[in-house]
Amino acid sequence: MRRIDARSLRGVAHPLRMKILEAIEVSGPATSTTLATRLGENTGTISWHLRLLAEHGYLEEDTERGSKRERWWRIPKGTTTLDPADLDDDPETSGALRAYLSYLAERYFSRVRNYLGESWSIEWRSAASLSDWRNLRLSPDQLHALNAELCEVINRYEAMDPGPDAERVVVQFQSFPQRPEES
Repeated sequence: MRRIDARSLRGVAHPLRMKILEAIEVSGPATSTTLATRLGENTGTISWHLRLLAEHGYLEEDTERGSKRERWWRIPKGTTTLDPADLDDDPETSGALRAYLSYLAERYFSRVRNYLGESWSIEWRSAASLSDWRNLRLSPDQLHALNAELCEVINRYEAMDPGPDAERVVVQFQSFPQRPEES
């Protein structure tokens, strides 16, 4: 597991770098040329951002695919976590943290919107879920424990053999406190 610290957060909290990471997460390893075409940027700009992402540990060179002329990039194995409490001592990261979390929230919403606009079989529509639970009352420790248990369940499913009828599935989970609405 890799924890995002203040320095690596500033390294990733850039709109193009976050798009690069998502493109590789969704479509797999890529070169600067394929990413430049996909993202509508020039290869030099993409190459610079790829090297910066690698410097901060978000990407690594895929040497099995590469050649002297063509460098492939992939996401390293393992999970990356962000605990905002780790950044309390560095007020300079507040803008980067807001930018990073705002981008993630927009991407999560976009994924749901895309799913709703697509045509899926009745089996997949019945299996999917857009749910929320608004009446939980938890302490910070209880919320932390809930999140940890849900991650354990997801990790168990991630390790399973998917079977022949499997599709790529996105599990989005948000949990946060909510103040009462004022009337």
